[in-house]
Amino acid sequence: MSNAMRTPAGAISVESYQGAVAEGRFKRLWNANAPGYLFLLPWLVGFFGLTLGPALISLYLSFTDFDMLQSPRWVGLANYVRIATADPKFSAAMHVTLTYVVLSVPFKLAFALLVAMALNRGLRGLPIYRAIFYLPSLLGGSVAIAVLWRQLFASDGLVNAALSHFGIEGPSWISHPNYSIYTLVALSVWQFGSPMIIFLAGLRQIPQDMYEAASLDGASKFRQFYKITLPLLTPVIFFNAVVQTIDAFKAFTPAFIISGGTGGPINSTLFYTLYLYQEAFGNFRMGYASALAWILVLIIAVFTAFSFLTSRYWVHYDD
Repeated sequence: MSNAMRTPAGAISVESYQGAVAEGRFKRLWNANAPGYLFLLPWLVGFFGLTLGPALISLYLSFTDFDMLQSPRWVGLANYVRIATADPKFSAAMHVTLTYVVLSVPFKLAFALLVAMALNRGLRGLPIYRAIFYLPSLLGGSVAIAVLWRQLFASDGLVNAALSHFGIEGPSWISHPNYSIYTLVALSVWQFGSPMIIFLAGLRQIPQDMYEAASLDGASKFRQFYKITLPLLTPVIFFNAVVQTIDAFKAFTPAFIISGGTGGPINSTLFYTLYLYQEAFGNFRMGYASALAWILVLIIAVFTAFSFLTSRYWVHYDD
């Protein structure tokens, strides 16, 4: 005999009671959290609709042959095998990108730290200087600045005009395969404002009495920098290094504008992202471009994981 049949008249069954309790708990939770979820709704839509969803779709497309005109055709690991064994432009793009990362990130961080230390000396009008030095970070990734940079380093540009006053005949920097990558490195270093602001905040957190005690002990400025500033600033250096490395791997606009979208001359400015763009929207190999994109994700993940694993040996925290 069922519980409902054994329940006396007018009594509530166990199942009904548990359902009512669960429904009441759900209503209380919803009434308490509904405003928060409503405020989060735009972010949730953007995350699932514009980030997670497209990422999962691109992961599927990386295993297909898809030209955006016909339905995707499953090819398994063929795209990844081709990347690893039969694509010389992939190797060229990786070489250019790694060169750019290795050169631009250390120089940018060093220059940003140098400027931050200069601003940390108690200059008047410090907020104005911060805004001025931060401005290139806001403008540096734009198309207009890339066009301006191309004009500066052209054969008849301002850089060669300045060199001519000293009797130096400069080359066409952007059209010479030996120099073109360095113009992009210089553009990256010019965008030092963002890490500079973070370095300045880190310098402001170092107690001044440590420098005073070191001065009383006869420590030089260089020794104070090496023994006090650098060790206490390593968490900030680590953060800036990781962020700037990821940004360097994702650089696209300067190489696209300066090379006219070709990556030339002789693939000397063929950034990985530019090659990915060419495969996707130039050659309409969307499946292959998706595989390239996931290889880039893996490369960035490996570099980031390596940075975190090695940070225990050189990053010093308060404890």
